[in-house]
Amino acid sequence: MIQNAIRTPAAAELLSLWERWEGEPPARRGLALASIAAGSVGAAEELTVGERDGVLLSLRERLFGPRVVSTAACPACGERLELDFDVDDVRVDVSPPAEPIDVAVDGFALRVRLPSAADAADAAVERGVGGARRLLLERCVVSAREGGDERAAGDLPEAVVQSVAAELAAADPQAEVRLSLVCPACGHGWEALFDIVSFLWSEIEAWGERTLREVHALATAYGWREGDVLALSPARRRRYLEMVGE
Repeated sequence: MIQNAIRTPAAAELLSLWERWEGEPPARRGLALASIAAGSVGAAEELTVGERDGVLLSLRERLFGPRVVSTAACPACGERLELDFDVDDVRVDVSPPAEPIDVAVDGFALRVRLPSAADAADAAVERGVGGARRLLLERCVVSAREGGDERAAGDLPEAVVQSVAAELAAADPQAEVRLSLVCPACGHGWEALFDIVSFLWSEIEAWGERTLREVHALATAYGWREGDVLALSPARRRRYLEMVGE
C-alpha cells in the first residue's frame, strides 16, 4: 500500500512542485502532492479522494511533523479559536471499498464507484459547479436502472443524486474530515471542515517563501548556488544564517 511507502521529497523537488502548481485548483494540487509522495502520477490517480488525503496526512507528518496548529473563527460571534491536534487524530482507519457499491433509492437501482483523485482533479477544471458535478456523475455512476429501464447518469433526479453522494461520502470517510468545535466565548458549537489539501499547501507556501529568503541570504553572503544551499540540512542552514547575522 502507498501509505506504507510514502517518500519525502527533497527541498528542491518541493520548491519545483510549489512553483509548478501555484494557482491551480486545490484538487489538482492535491493530486500533484499525492503523486510526489507516491512516487508516480499513475499510482496517485487511482487513489480515492479519501486515500489521497490519507497519503497527504502522512506526507504532512514527514515534512512538518505530526502536530497541527491552526485557527478557526466562531460563526456566531467571530471569536478566533486555536486548534491544536495530531495528524493521527484526524486519520480515519477505514479502507474504502475497491469495487462499485449498490445504491437503491426511490425505485432506482444503481452501481456507483468512488471518485478517484484523478476524477476530482479533472472535475476541478470543469466550467462551474454544474460541469464538475456532471463529470463526476458520468464517471462514477457505473449503471442506473429504474424498474427495467436503463437511465443515463445525467437524467437522475436530484433526490437520487443526493442519495448517491451521501452513500459515496459514507464509504470514503477520510475524504471529508470534520472537527467538532465549541466557542469558549459564546458557547456556540459547530463542525468545521479540515481540508488537508488546502492546509498542507498553505504550509508549503510559507515554507517555500521562507526557504527562498534563506537561499537569497546565504547566496549573497557566500556566493553559493541555490542547489548548494538546499543541499544543507535545515539545522546547518540555520547555523549559517545565524553567523551571517552576527
